[in-house]
Amino acid sequence: MDVPAPHRLRRTLALAAAFVLSLAVVLVGTGTTTTAFAAANRTVTFVNQSGQPIWIGSLVNADGSKNLTNLPRLDNGQSATVTIPENESPNHWRGKFFARQGCTGQSGSTFHCRIGDCGVQAGHCVTGEQPASLAEFNFDTKDALAPWYNVSYVNAFSLPITITPKGASPQPGSQLCGTAGCAKDLLPYCPAENAVTDNGRRVLCVNPNRDARTAYSNALSAQCPKAYAWSKQDTEPGNQTVYDCPACTGFTVTFHAVA
Repeated sequence: MDVPAPHRLRRTLALAAAFVLSLAVVLVGTGTTTTAFAAANRTVTFVNQSGQPIWIGSLVNADGSKNLTNLPRLDNGQSATVTIPENESPNHWRGKFFARQGCTGQSGSTFHCRIGDCGVQAGHCVTGEQPASLAEFNFDTKDALAPWYNVSYVNAFSLPITITPKGASPQPGSQLCGTAGCAKDLLPYCPAENAVTDNGRRVLCVNPNRDARTAYSNALSAQCPKAYAWSKQDTEPGNQTVYDCPACTGFTVTFHAVA
């Protein structure tokens, strides 16, 4: 887990199962709206441009951050918006989002996903996620520089992710309010020994060692320097991994396609 913090990224993730949050989910393209929570907080809009159905997964730090429920399933071309409870106790939200792919079964009993699996519930996670691309955030009302955000391929690359702030302009020559990640398919650059295939087609690239430079991290960071490829990449001079945007009203997280 590589969630941005005021001076460093916090990498330790645990499930805060004692807290459950109902949130607003608005599906675009189906005419369906489900609203269970609304507050004057920032939002995250998910856009599915992956060419396949995805189920949004989310996990949070073990610091009182509230778990999100009623997370959406998105067909290709759909979008959905969730509200982040940053202004509610404990006045921060630190966690991550990812795409669950190839999911089948009945929610609550037999539901599972080939990539990004996190348990039997379709609308929220009940276990830690299996390796996948991550969009990570630190919303903190006590930090004047927050929210912080990054794209992480530290554990694996499954889909390209970009994170773009809403309501604020990027500052040239800095990572303030810039777009994190890139839309490029990195599976063709995955070292053969790290590739996971399905019927001969690459579907996942797994990092063999998240805490060291490897052929995996070298290949991915060369193609997409605006995303983490290993856990300490933010310590490297000139890295482009960590972003913040205190002026934004929210974010758009886009899941892009692979070949």
